[in-house]
Amino acid sequence: MKNTLYIKNVPFNTKEEELKELFAKYGEVVSVNIPTEHRTDRQKGFAFIELADEESAQKAQKELHEHEFNGRQLCVNIAEERTRGRGGRW
Repeated sequence: MKNTLYIKNVPFNTKEEELKELFAKYGEVVSVNIPTEHRTDRQKGFAFIELADEESAQKAQKELHEHEFNGRQLCVNIAEERTRGRGGRW
């Protein structure tokens, strides 16, 4: 879990490939998840990026926190696993 990043303030028109390209500079990107609203299919403004290892995730977090991306300043943190009862893995 320490290799998954939680990114806030993601521009609403961001494509998965754009985030993958940005984070691939720091290590192998395993997955990109940009949650959307169920009714409107509009992005929620945050994303999860899983990198291949913890070292890559820590480096990406350090380098990309407060990085300007498509006109918005990203907030990048190591994701914390949710406890049961809230539904979902994160």
